[in-house]
Amino acid sequence: MAFTDDLHPVAEALWDDIVAHPMVSQLGDGSLDTAPFEYWVRQDYVYLIDYSRVFAHGAAAAPTLEHMGTFAELLHETINTEMDLHRAYAAEFGIGEAELEATEPSPTTQAYTDFLVRTAATGTFGDLVAALLPCMWGFNVTAKRLEADGMPDDDRYAEWIRTYAGEEFSELTTWCKELMDEVAADATESDRERYRGLFVTSARYEYRFWDAAWRQETWTVG
Repeated sequence: MAFTDDLHPVAEALWDDIVAHPMVSQLGDGSLDTAPFEYWVRQDYVYLIDYSRVFAHGAAAAPTLEHMGTFAELLHETINTEMDLHRAYAAEFGIGEAELEATEPSPTTQAYTDFLVRTAATGTFGDLVAALLPCMWGFNVTAKRLEADGMPDDDRYAEWIRTYAGEEFSELTTWCKELMDEVAADATESDRERYRGLFVTSARYEYRFWDAAWRQETWTVG
């Protein structure tokens, strides 16, 4: 059994929780107030900065030239394409570039990105892939489930669904799952258990990232 097949039951339970969250379900039916989504857009921009650092670590740690090239391409595309698209998308919500750049990470964003970067910097290549996978897999499953229920009338929310349910992102998700399976195939049982733990922690942060946006989380001290 492929490692991601083994992960599937725990992953599906986590995706169920995400899709059932009011932030996500209301995004799907178009009833979501713009304020929490604007918060999400700002925080996701901050997230992408450290997400890029994870790709940089992936390129450095990759065991083959092919994988090195893929991670280098993902780093390039995230910094030079996705973040430009993110800025344009944010503008649709009236969020300017200066406001995006000035965004302070929320407690959840800080914790999640610290976890990802620390794992990438101090763990194995397999650890990095395991921590990275939930972001791609979770977004893809969430968007496809929302798409299956019908697109919202709000074009901005519909665009989010189209992007992450689309062919390009689905192919990226498949690539990451196959890479996880490849890395885990020759791993020891203790390595595989560590990968599972990292995957679950990252997926839990995915849920908390949505929840933080719903609550428009702020630091409560200082």
